Amino acid sequence: MIQEFNSQKRIIRQKENTSPTLLWLGTLFFILSMIPLSSMAQNTPAAVDSIDINQEINLEQAIQIALVNNTQLKQAVLSIDEADQQIRTAWSQVMPDIALSADYTRNLEVPVNFLPEIVFDPNGDPDALIPVAFGTDNNWSGGLAISQTLFSGQAFVGISSADLYKTAQTEGLRATSQGVVTQTRLTYYQVLLAKEQLRLIEAQIERINSNLDDTRKQAEQGFADDYAVLQLEVQQSNLEPQLTSAEFAIDNAIRELLDVMGLPVHLTIGVTGNLNSFDIHSSTAENEENESLKTIDRLTQTHIENDPNFTQDVLEYRGDVRVLDIQKQLQEKQLSAQRSNYLPTLSANYNLNWSASQAGRPVFFGTEDSRARSQTLLLNLRFPIFQGFSRDAAVQTARIEMKDLEVQEYQTQQTATKEILAAQQSILEAYETSEARNKALEQAEIGYERALVRYQSGVGTQQEVTDADLQLREAEINYAQMVLNYLSAKAEYDQAIGQVPFIGQNTESINNNIELN
Repeated sequence: MIQEFNSQKRIIRQKENTSPTLLWLGTLFFILSMIPLSSMAQNTPAAVDSIDINQEINLEQAIQIALVNNTQLKQAVLSIDEADQQIRTAWSQVMPDIALSADYTRNLEVPVNFLPEIVFDPNGDPDALIPVAFGTDNNWSGGLAISQTLFSGQAFVGISSADLYKTAQTEGLRATSQGVVTQTRLTYYQVLLAKEQLRLIEAQIERINSNLDDTRKQAEQGFADDYAVLQLEVQQSNLEPQLTSAEFAIDNAIRELLDVMGLPVHLTIGVTGNLNSFDIHSSTAENEENESLKTIDRLTQTHIENDPNFTQDVLEYRGDVRVLDIQKQLQEKQLSAQRSNYLPTLSANYNLNWSASQAGRPVFFGTEDSRARSQTLLLNLRFPIFQGFSRDAAVQTARIEMKDLEVQEYQTQQTATKEILAAQQSILEAYETSEARNKALEQAEIGYERALVRYQSGVGTQQEVTDADLQLREAEINYAQMVLNYLSAKAEYDQAIGQVPFIGQNTESINNNIELN
């Protein structure tokens, strides 16, 4: 699973240097490659703007696409690339600094200084000055300078901190991936709910239309009055705006899903799954349409007992808790770095210089007679004695920040515990109400059939049929809502315990397998 996850990150990096057209064509190929060949009814579309995935994607495919295309995930991958560069920067502080330099000066007029005459003539006037030209027409200088830090507490702490920084970014990637998977699941379920609401409205319209046809025939034969026909026509008219709203609701839900998946929101896709035929207690899917939903649902086990030990044990899998733990380690490094300001620093500098001077026409770096070389080696030991209160203030600030992180960690654990308990309670509520919802749905179906038979037989009234129809639709909506609540709670539960499908738990394995360009 980790290898698959890392392969997705490699695809992300490759796509950063790909043209937009190739990007979406590649995404389309990824989508279609996940659909069984036996279900392919048409060839791959050539134009991005006209992509229409008629085969419908399932939940697993939606998650895989999101792990490749989601923008938050791309940013998290880039942060790991940045962390690598931070490590290189930290190492540069303890590597030698080598520089070459060269200068050339052409004196258009040789500088003149004035010296007392007695310098040249002991019998001269001490107040008299004689102009003397210093320098030559051409002056060359060049050299090689090498400096090396032999000991610096902050530099060595910075190197180990950079490694921790990359670990923190890797954990951030894992936490972001968990969030993307969970967000994809929740958005996908909302599409299914919108589809179910549209289906229920269409089914109600179909029932009303069938009832309306029978009532019109009865009215023509004198067994029903025009008012009964009018009642059904009013119901029919009232459902038409609801049908339109349901259709637009599906479009909005699909756009939200496309956005989470990182695809253009103008694409047309379909999703598989049926909330009304999903059994939350069954370990297997009732039909092929719900197979992906059931597979994702069963990838992680549900622990609904109130067990403090279980809650404490699963906290180590949560991305936010692990990131805070690494931040505490980073803060400890920061504290060590501030303390290292009290330690001496030792560095070495080596300089190799050449100089040349010549008159007349310039010759590169002169001749052997006009050229000289010098070398120096310098060891510099710097021991800070007093720098005001800045060092002590920096150490105290680092300690305060460490305590602040401890408070954050405690609050994060509290929040995580509440999320776990809330998700467990929502799942338990779905379990305990599912039987009643299912029974109400079966009774509503029977009630509608009986009310319709009674009305067609002339024993019942149109109002009974209308009431039974409303009860049936309410029961269907309630059951679908119960399934949605369960699936959403399960997705939130998986994230709360840090065990999200398709996201590995071993951060070290992820670190070792990430390939950065």
